[in-house]
Amino acid sequence: MLEKLSLRLRIFLFFAVLAFGGVAAVIAGLWFGYRKIAEPALLNGFVLAGSVASFAILGLVTWVWYLFDENVARAIGRISAGLRAQAHAEGAGALDLAPGRYLGDLAPAAGAVAENLTVTRSALAEAVERETRRLAEEKARLEALLSDVPVGVLLCSGRHQMAFYNGQAAGLLGADAEIGLDRPVFSYLREAPLRHAYDRLLASGDPDAVSDLMVATLDGAHLFSGRMRLVEEAGESGTGYVLTLRDITADMNAHAGRERLLDEIFDRIRRPAASLQTVIGVMAGEDGEKSPALDAALIEEVGTLARAINELGGRYDAARAGWWPMPMTRSADLLDGVRARMETAGLAVVTEGSGLLLRCNGFEILALLSGLAARLAEENTARDFAVSVVEDGPGAMIELAWTGAPLGLGPLERWLAEPLERSGDDTTGRAVLASHATECWPEQRSGGRAAICLPLREARVASRRPEPLLRRVVYDFDLLFKPTATALAEARLDDLAYVVFDTETTGLLPQEGDEIVQIAALRLVNGRRVEGEVFDTLVDPGRSIPPKATEVHGISEAMIAGAPDVPTALRRFHGFASGSVLIAHNAPFDMEFLRRREGELGMTFDNPILDTVLLSAVVYGKTESHSLDALTHRLGITIPEEARHTALGDTIATAEAFQKLLPMLKAKGLLTFGDVLTEVRKHGRLLKDLNA
Repeated sequence: MLEKLSLRLRIFLFFAVLAFGGVAAVIAGLWFGYRKIAEPALLNGFVLAGSVASFAILGLVTWVWYLFDENVARAIGRISAGLRAQAHAEGAGALDLAPGRYLGDLAPAAGAVAENLTVTRSALAEAVERETRRLAEEKARLEALLSDVPVGVLLCSGRHQMAFYNGQAAGLLGADAEIGLDRPVFSYLREAPLRHAYDRLLASGDPDAVSDLMVATLDGAHLFSGRMRLVEEAGESGTGYVLTLRDITADMNAHAGRERLLDEIFDRIRRPAASLQTVIGVMAGEDGEKSPALDAALIEEVGTLARAINELGGRYDAARAGWWPMPMTRSADLLDGVRARMETAGLAVVTEGSGLLLRCNGFEILALLSGLAARLAEENTARDFAVSVVEDGPGAMIELAWTGAPLGLGPLERWLAEPLERSGDDTTGRAVLASHATECWPEQRSGGRAAICLPLREARVASRRPEPLLRRVVYDFDLLFKPTATALAEARLDDLAYVVFDTETTGLLPQEGDEIVQIAALRLVNGRRVEGEVFDTLVDPGRSIPPKATEVHGISEAMIAGAPDVPTALRRFHGFASGSVLIAHNAPFDMEFLRRREGELGMTFDNPILDTVLLSAVVYGKTESHSLDALTHRLGITIPEEARHTALGDTIATAEAFQKLLPMLKAKGLLTFGDVLTEVRKHGRLLKDLNA
C-alpha cells in the first residue's frame, strides 16, 4: 500500500505520525501527573502546560517537515525526474544538481552517473553512425529511384493500412484528401475492387500472381488502372500487398468524348442524307418537270449536310490531337535537330525561336521539315533556308522559308503523300500531319521569299514551368507487422498514430468571438515523425485581427488575404486528423475553437486527446512549471525565436516534447493509453482531461 504513495506523501505521513505521537505523549504524561497529585486547583495549569507543549511540538514538527520536504523530498523528486530524462529522453538538457545541495553525496553521484551516461551514449552514437552511414546512403539512393517511378505505388498491410507511398501516389490520392501512413487505403479508394482483387490473390495461393483492376476515388472524380501483388512475408495482421496505380481518367474521358462525337456525326449526317434521298426520289418521279419547292428543299438539305460535315470535321480534328499522347518538346531542341540534319545534307539554314515548349512528336516534325527542305533543294527552286517557331495564340506556327520561287499546292500534296525517309520507313508527311491534327500550306512572301506554314495546336512559353513532380517516398515497413488493433484503452502507446497540432487565434476568448488565424499539425506514426505529412495553413477568421494578437504571432490582415475561411480549414484539418490521437499543449484552449464549430461543420472532433501539460505533470510532478518553454528547456529542446508563437513552430516543439516524454512514461510503467489516461486524471485540478 505504502509503495504506491509518492515519496513526498510518505514523508508527510511520517512527520504527521511523529507530531501526533509527540502531542499524545505530552498529554498522557500530564494526565498521569495530574492523577498522581490529585489537586483540582492545578488542573488549569496542567491544561495550559499541555496546550503550550502541544503547539510547540506541532510547530517544530511542521517547520522540520517543511524544510525536509523542500530540501529532501522535492530535491530527490527533481533529481529523479532529471535522471529519468537523461536515461530515456535523448538530447535532454544537463542534469540540474542545485536542488540536491543538502543531500550529501547523492547529487554529485547522480551527476557522475548522468555524465558517464552521456559519454557512453556519445561513444555508442559515434559507432552506430559510422556503421549506418553506408546504409543511409543506400537508403537515399533507393528512395531517389523509387521517387522516379512514373506510377503511384502503395504498400499496404493485411489490414489495408498504408505502410508506403511515393510522390506520384500522393499526387493521385492527396489532391482532395490528406494522405498519410497507417491510414486505411479505403479512405481514398473504393473498397470493393480492392477487396475482390486481394481475395482473389489470397485464394490463388500463388505468390507470384498479380491481379489487374480498375478502381475509382471515393467521389468518383478519378479512375485508376491498378495492379496488385502480394508481398512474400506476412505480418501479424495478414499478408500485405503492393498496389500500383495509373490515372486513366483523361484517357477514358477522351474515349468517351470520341464515342459521343462519332454518335453525333452519324446522327446529324443520317437525317439530312435521308431527306436528300427522299427529295431525289420525288424529283425522279416528276417526269423531268422541275419544282421550285423541291429545288429549295434540295438546296436546304445540301446546305445543312455541308455545314454539319464542316462543323463536325473541325471538331473531330480539334479533338483528335488529344487522343494521341504527345510529349512536350522544346523548340530549341527541335530547331537544333533541323539545323543538324539540313547541314548534314549540305543545306544552309538559320533558325529562330527557342523559347517555346511544343506539344508534338519532335522526331516526326523534324523529319517532315528536313524532308520538305531536301525536296525543295532537289528541284533547284530554293536556297538560303530559314526555320522559325513563333507563338500563335494557344499554339505555335512553324515556318520553313527560303529564297526562290514559291511552291505550288500540287507538288506539296505529292511530297506529303510520299514516305519521309527513303530508307524503308513508310511514314508519310500526311500521316504526321494527321497524328498532330494539323495541316500545312505554301505561302508567297515579298522580296523573292516563299514559305511553308505548319501550325501546332498547343504550345507555351518555356519559362512557365509546370509544378514539379513530388520526388519523395514515405514509408514505415514496421506497419506491415503491426498487430491487429485492440480497444483504445488497451492499445500500446507505440502502436497509436498521433496528430500534434497548435492554433494561433485573434484572442483568448472564443466564447466572445475570437477565431483561429492559423492551424498547423504533423503526424507521428510508430513513435516517429512522418516527414512530409504536415498540415499548415493560415485562416481567414472573418473578423479583424487585433494589433496585440499580431504582436504575439506576427499574423497580419494582409497575410490572411486569400486564405481559406474557418469552416474550410477545419474540414481539411478534420480529414488530416482522422483516426489519430490528438496531442496539444494546453489542449482545452485549442479544442474549444474546434468544437464550437462542430454543428456548423456537421462533423465532430471526437478524437482521443493527450495534453503535454498533463503528461509533464505525470513525469515531473504537478508542482513544477509546465509551460511549453519550461518543458522544452527541461528536455533540451530549442525553439528558434522566430518560430515561437507560430502554429507550426509550437507544433514541432510539442511533438519533440511528446517524443521525449513517451519513453519516460513507459519507464514509469505506463505502457497503454488506458494507463496514461488513468494517471493524467489524477491531475484534474491542474487541467481538465478532455477524454470522455
